[in-house]
Amino acid sequence: MRRRPRDADGDLLAGTLDMMVLRTLAAGPLHGFAIALTIATRSADVILVEEGSLYPALHRLELDGAISAKWGVSDNNRKAKYYSLTVRGKKLLASEEDSWARLSAAVQRVLAR
Repeated sequence: MRRRPRDADGDLLAGTLDMMVLRTLAAGPLHGFAIALTIATRSADVILVEEGSLYPALHRLELDGAISAKWGVSDNNRKAKYYSLTVRGKKLLASEEDSWARLSAAVQRVLAR
C-alpha cells in the first residue's frame, strides 16, 4: 500500500488494509481492481493500494473465511475474481471498526492541544 505525500506511517496503514477491504466489500461484491479504485477514490487518492499488498490481503481474508470469491466477467468483458463479504467478515469488520475508533480517538486525545 502506498500513501501520498509520504510513507512514514506505512506500518500503521498496512495494519488497516484488511479493514478497508472489508468495508469496501460491505457494499457488495467487487473484483480486485475495483476494490483498489474504491479505496483510492474514498481516500481522495491519499491511499493507493498496490497489487503487491491487495492480493495477499484478499488471499489472507479468503483463507480466514472473512470473504468468499467466485469468477465472473468484469464491465470490460474480462474474466475477474469477485470477492464478497461473508457473515464472519461482517463480524470481523464490526470488531475492527470498534478497535479503530478506540485507537483513533486515543490518538486524537494525545494530539489535542
